[in-house]
Amino acid sequence: MNHLFGTDGVRGVANEFLTPELAFALGRAGGHVLASHGDGRPVVVGRDTRLSGPMLEAALCAGICSIGLDVLALGIVPTPGVAWLTKRLNAAAGVMISASHNPIEDNGIKFFASDGCKLSDALEDEIAAHVADGASLARPTGTDVGVIEDRRRAVSTYAEHCWSGGADLGGKTIVIDAAHGAAYDIAPKVFEHLGARVIKLHCTSNGKKINVKCGSTDLSKLRERVLANPGSIGIAFDGDADRALFIDEDGAEVTGDHVLAMRTKDLLSRDELPQRTIVATVMSNVGLERSLEELGVKLIRTPVGDRYVLEEMQRGGYRLGGEQSGHIIDLHSNTTGDGVATAVSVASLAAGGKRLADIAKIMRRHPQVLVNVVVADKTRYETSEPVREAIAHTQVTLGKNGRILVRPSGTEPLIRVMIEGQEEEQIRELAQRVADAIRSG
Repeated sequence: MNHLFGTDGVRGVANEFLTPELAFALGRAGGHVLASHGDGRPVVVGRDTRLSGPMLEAALCAGICSIGLDVLALGIVPTPGVAWLTKRLNAAAGVMISASHNPIEDNGIKFFASDGCKLSDALEDEIAAHVADGASLARPTGTDVGVIEDRRRAVSTYAEHCWSGGADLGGKTIVIDAAHGAAYDIAPKVFEHLGARVIKLHCTSNGKKINVKCGSTDLSKLRERVLANPGSIGIAFDGDADRALFIDEDGAEVTGDHVLAMRTKDLLSRDELPQRTIVATVMSNVGLERSLEELGVKLIRTPVGDRYVLEEMQRGGYRLGGEQSGHIIDLHSNTTGDGVATAVSVASLAAGGKRLADIAKIMRRHPQVLVNVVVADKTRYETSEPVREAIAHTQVTLGKNGRILVRPSGTEPLIRVMIEGQEEEQIRELAQRVADAIRSG
């Protein structure tokens, strides 16, 4: 197992851990590994709006070209756009430069295989090995050197894909918070094409403000704008727009779990839910489980991470899966979480005078608390006796009426403590007790 790739590619502080030199090495190593699977086809590259994006893009593309592969440069595009266009353009692979919902100073590099799916652990291990020992990799010269081709216009075909099948949204007002990220331009265009009146919030290409008190990580301003426009709904994206969260007409949050429940009911009504089964993670609220039971649908839970959701969906032949955080995968639409396509499907359910607030009532969210604990070492909590005792005490206190989940973040230096129960005040106290034990441990 390599220590370069995390659960969502290579991620870290740009120009500190994720340096141009590392990006160049990843381009060379990734190009070398993927060329053997891609018959010399080009590599698609996209990025979000972060200030470090162009720097890392230049280095990554140089590395890919130095191994003899051409690059199709998409410019600023949502992560799911890279996945979809990789397959559409018959590329050998796709690469997205983004740190998703992470702070401004972070960035990341994520690879997609030719089928638009994230790479297997084995391929990531192979790339990491060549990053560590890249001196022996080929360096073609002359006409064998790769070239970079501007393919920004191809992003419009991804926009058309997102709105295809969407309902007529005439008469609907939609507030879009793009978090100053990758969906800043494409999301408003998609909803305007469908006939909605669009109110733009944080829809600028501003890498200095990406994810800062906006988007899916902070819904407060979106909620204010929705309530100031009666009858409207709000859509919030993260920095790379692979997920979406919603604010309904009453100002309530509509989570990924709500979306899964609503989409499940809709697909069932059209007999388009294979095996009456969907996939979610261990973080999904028990309320989702209860709503699915009433529909006669089975829920399969996986570890946290959309890659694990996708793997289970592919293994079992399921169509729909996702995460509470808003990553929703519909394999009839894309091979990864797709915020814009998800937003179109949700808004379409609420078209024709229907209210999202009423549709979302299919799921009743049980009290759930999530506490993030910043740590220097994400492995120490596993061997801490005080932490084990705090977790055991919490499990006994909750009994059959709740659950606790403690896990390290796959992308940040955090330990996440999630507790569900019947009384919110009680579970907040229990979560803080476990968090304190982790801090002192």
